[in-house]
Amino acid sequence: MKSKEIILLLLLTSGALFIHGYHPFAEDAEIYVPGILKILHPQLFPFGAELFQSHAHLTLFPNLIAASVRVTHLPLQLVLFVWQVLSIFLLLLACWELTGRCFTDVKARWAGVALIAALLTLPVAGTGLYILDQYLNPRNLTAFAAIFAIVKVLDKKYVQAVLFLVFAAALHPLMAVFALSYCVLLVLLEKFGPSFAALAALLPFGITFEPPGPAYHQVALSHSYFYLTRWAWYEWVGAVAPIAILWWFSRVARYRRWRNLELLCRALVIYQILYTAAGLVLSIPARFESLARLQPMRSLYLLYILLILFGGGLVGEHVLKNRVWRWLALFVPLCAGMFVAQRALFPASAHIEWPGASPRNRWAQAFVWIRENTPSSAIFALDPTHMDIPGEDENGFRAISQRSMLADEVKDSGAVTMFPPLAETWLQQIEAQRGWRKFQLKDFQRLQATYGVSWVVLQAPGVAGLECPYRNEAVLVCRLN
Repeated sequence: MKSKEIILLLLLTSGALFIHGYHPFAEDAEIYVPGILKILHPQLFPFGAELFQSHAHLTLFPNLIAASVRVTHLPLQLVLFVWQVLSIFLLLLACWELTGRCFTDVKARWAGVALIAALLTLPVAGTGLYILDQYLNPRNLTAFAAIFAIVKVLDKKYVQAVLFLVFAAALHPLMAVFALSYCVLLVLLEKFGPSFAALAALLPFGITFEPPGPAYHQVALSHSYFYLTRWAWYEWVGAVAPIAILWWFSRVARYRRWRNLELLCRALVIYQILYTAAGLVLSIPARFESLARLQPMRSLYLLYILLILFGGGLVGEHVLKNRVWRWLALFVPLCAGMFVAQRALFPASAHIEWPGASPRNRWAQAFVWIRENTPSSAIFALDPTHMDIPGEDENGFRAISQRSMLADEVKDSGAVTMFPPLAETWLQQIEAQRGWRKFQLKDFQRLQATYGVSWVVLQAPGVAGLECPYRNEAVLVCRLN
């Protein structure tokens, strides 16, 4: 690559970080960061570690980040930030390489990459995913590997493609399956044409599987994105409309004799039709509920990246061209809208939570106090829906406080949907916390007797009879004697 291209990609990376923000301990970071901490400090999380280690055992992501901390001797927060910035840069770099196989006009290539940078936090239909999250996780690192694998398949460098896919599988096995299936589809489509897609009829959708227990059924139904038949109409539009758009892109590519772009779009149409069919079949809970956690509709994750990239390239080729005002007319409102949307998602937190900076969020401040002032063996209880409370901004308790807690209904339930054996333990702890907002001293003492809970985090004004050495405008941290 030329130095000018690297500089432009770095500028786009910085712009993407400024637009979309950075929240290292939000949302799914509550699952992944404790896995890293457990490797670095095995004495942490003596209670309930199985609720996040179930994910950690299937990926080398926590091992990679923990190794980065040990090799560099840098604080974990700084390492997470560096990897997040690197994941953005590598995705944009991979997209730049792929556009080079689809478009000859450099303006089209930059338009595609710039559109990806502007839309990193665009929701992917009803899947519960973004193109790239505002915090580091395995998906962020598998995204660039998947795009590079596609580039290598187009170049017929299959060994290199396999290496990228192996890297993706080591970090996120499920997302790597989608990338692998698409790469295989590209090869087959080029060699045999679309008729081989009829082989999909041979897939064993008629097999009956042993249904899980009632505890798993309860938690699975709370995750509507598992079931395509429960999606809202606009989510259906987000799943079906891209197929029609990609078909149209393939027609444009054929007319312009862009062979690679035509192949990529045709393969995406077949790819998504097959996964949508699988999603419909697995949306029959009574028969396939235990397989719904495979989430075939998350195939849209890869499709959206490519759809945005190709769409941006075509807009750059036919509309933006070399007119500066057109570029500004498209990207200024788009970037401003994405920035405003992100501020609305995390209104009580800094837009970019820089490594080492004190958190602005009141809940996060309490979690930091807990990390610095309570023993690592402490077991906490707090509202099991605390991540959904306005002002909490989905900050992960374990990720920030580095302390054990009873199961919650937000992120721990996601772990349970992927690992059914956890369901009974999760449900028992959730039932023990039912009616949390009406709890009194005797209820907390019951949790202490049953689970060894030694501390609780309460919303202000708190509960009478508790000793609370920390409080702020939002929450109190109280000791159970």
